[in-house]
Amino acid sequence: MEALTGLSVVIIIAIVLFLLLFLYFVPLGLFITAYFSGVKVKIFKDLVGMRLRKVPPVVIVRSMITATKAGITIDQSKLEAHYLAGGNVIKVINALVSADKANLGLTFERATAIDLAGRDVLEAVKMSVIPKVIETPVVAAVAKDGIQLKAIARVTVRANIGRLVGGAGEATVLARVGEGIVSTIGSAISHKEVLENPDKISKGVLAKGLDSGTAFEILSIDIADVDIGQNIGAILQTDQAEADLKVARAKAEERRAAAVASEQEMIAEVARQRAKVVEAEAEVPRAMAEAFRNGNLGIMDYYNMKNIQADTDMRTSISKPDRIKDKE
Repeated sequence: MEALTGLSVVIIIAIVLFLLLFLYFVPLGLFITAYFSGVKVKIFKDLVGMRLRKVPPVVIVRSMITATKAGITIDQSKLEAHYLAGGNVIKVINALVSADKANLGLTFERATAIDLAGRDVLEAVKMSVIPKVIETPVVAAVAKDGIQLKAIARVTVRANIGRLVGGAGEATVLARVGEGIVSTIGSAISHKEVLENPDKISKGVLAKGLDSGTAFEILSIDIADVDIGQNIGAILQTDQAEADLKVARAKAEERRAAAVASEQEMIAEVARQRAKVVEAEAEVPRAMAEAFRNGNLGIMDYYNMKNIQADTDMRTSISKPDRIKDKE
């Protein structure tokens, strides 16, 4: 009896394992759901085949049921191929259903291409139906009168299904809008002109066709805020004046240094000339002695020269007070 009981337990366990393995490869519940939903699938060819191809039957069959109920015919093999390519089958089907209800004309091939390109195809369809508002960061620009203006814009965009593959994203749209704001403010003669008519910025930016080549269609550009910034013109003029002053000081210092150098050179030249005079004067006694020895100079000539020298010194001393008065 005990042997029979043990054998029965083994048989029961084997039967349970067999049933679990059978139901894993042959999902009868999913087959019944598909049958009553109007989706034709075969047990061995389709369901078991998907298991062997490493494709989850639940994802494919559920997606086919959703599409069939929405009135969209989808080939099972295309869904499997998209799954094996790394795509999100459920989002693609939901996007197709939403696009069909909104009459966007989205095809399965376009939807799978958008999904495989890395974009959220369902979000793109929603954005085509319900536009999205993108707010730009603070854009600073300077009008012609030198006053800086800081503007914030809200860009209302709608996804362009036809340009989602290969089209530029939100960052490009924001960059182009910022460039348009800078260009419009920069071309204004006065900052007051922009403050009085902020819609001039919107019209100027919209007229540039900034959505060309992007995955979006710009519906409107609204200026949310415009603030006055710094007086850039005055700051630039002040900086230029300071730079000119530094240049003038440098040139004046250069001229002063040149004058000092010239004066020093003149002083050195005077000193050299005085040295030559002293040297020449030192030669006079020797020349006189030589003249006495040779008999070229007599004693009376020497006394006459001394009298002339004394007379000259007297005249020089008398004239010195007059020179001092002239200087004063």
